[in-house]
Amino acid sequence: MIVRPASSVSGIVERTYDAARRLFPTIASTGEPPGSAPLPTKVRLALAEEQHQGEWLIGWVQAAAVLSWALLYAISRKTFPPTAPFEPVPWTLGIYGLFIAGKLFLAYERQLKDWHVALSIVVDVSVLMVLIWSFHIQYQQPPAFYLKAPTLLYVFIFISLRTLRFEPRWVVLAGAIGAFGWVVLLIYAVAADRGASVITHDYVAYMNSSLVLLGAEFDKIISILMVTAVLAIALHRARRLLAQCIADHMAASELSRFVDSGVARKIAGSDVSIVPGQAEMRSAAAVFVDLRGFTPLAHRLPPASVMALLAEYQGRVIPIVQRFNGSIDKFIGDGILASFGAVAPSSTYAADAFRAVEAIAAELRRWQEERRKAGLAAPAGGIGVMCGEILFGAIGNESRLDYTVIGDAVNMAAKLEKHTKAEKVMALTDVRSFNLARSQGYAPLGALRPRNQRQIEGVDYPMDLVVVVAG
Repeated sequence: MIVRPASSVSGIVERTYDAARRLFPTIASTGEPPGSAPLPTKVRLALAEEQHQGEWLIGWVQAAAVLSWALLYAISRKTFPPTAPFEPVPWTLGIYGLFIAGKLFLAYERQLKDWHVALSIVVDVSVLMVLIWSFHIQYQQPPAFYLKAPTLLYVFIFISLRTLRFEPRWVVLAGAIGAFGWVVLLIYAVAADRGASVITHDYVAYMNSSLVLLGAEFDKIISILMVTAVLAIALHRARRLLAQCIADHMAASELSRFVDSGVARKIAGSDVSIVPGQAEMRSAAAVFVDLRGFTPLAHRLPPASVMALLAEYQGRVIPIVQRFNGSIDKFIGDGILASFGAVAPSSTYAADAFRAVEAIAAELRRWQEERRKAGLAAPAGGIGVMCGEILFGAIGNESRLDYTVIGDAVNMAAKLEKHTKAEKVMALTDVRSFNLARSQGYAPLGALRPRNQRQIEGVDYPMDLVVVVAG
């Protein structure tokens, strides 16, 4: 169970935090511009995760600070009287170390609340100010002595540490408490030495004594506030940019599931904005895979069963295409159009395509048998493969673009797939594409099975075909 601190302490923390928010109402926001649409839940969760990790880093830096202070205190010359009943530094560092350990535990357990963070900032700066205050006791000097301690520079570390959470409000709170703490130390130093007697306007006297130069102390306070403001403004802008980058990255990650990974990389790596009509001619292979009798089957089955069947079928085919360096161009109902060597040029595109066709055919047969044994609809598959010059580029308009492959080879692959029914085979190609694949290293699993002078629907001339996979 987490126990809240005493009401007086939490009240001070809350009032200080509220004061900082009122002082910098825009900078102390959570990072979303006023009036902007709320961030999507996924983006907010990603930012929250970054903040959790940032708090872990902050905790470890605080722990390192405690160890360094303890080491410096251990090796420094002590001037406390032997009879002194109390030394504040060891007690302060010990209590602070326990506090940091508890905060780290809460951070790793993801139980760190906003009021824990605010309290941590108050404790950080308070410990620093107590250490600085103790210097005049340790060295038996007037209180104004500690105002020259360079240890004040640690306050900038504590302020900058808060940028690791990507929340400007904590930077503002740390800076406000740091400036307030130094004001308290200044007032104490002046009051302890009866005011005017310790104040000087002589800079040389100030540098060579324990006198107080108010202008110098005000410079320190102004520096703390200015650094705080600059960091908070920069972090406010950086957080907006970070949120946008996370949103864009997540959108790109989601969209990459809707387009081929090779196409996604090409779009991301483009040096100029992609416009409709941009295209490149490639020597490539097109592969068209389709299920036979799917349309009447879709009318007969419930919609959920149809979608499940498609998901299984596509889940078998897509990994094989990718394994053989192919790219999925589009899904056309139950048809899958893939290309090899179009998105990324390849010297073995034809051989890759034919190896993929053999692997797809074998996988579809296994899938068909599994479904048949399970008493489910088990449609057969057909595949057409064709090599040739393919145009790869962007089509559409400025508001809706699509990367696709166009050309005779693409059309012929679809026609050859359709013709597999007439030939009662599973995969067909033409003689020229087959010979090209063999020249690139493809070795067919079976014997050459030519089908010469075949008339293909939609083709004006007879074609010499090769059966890649028999029925």
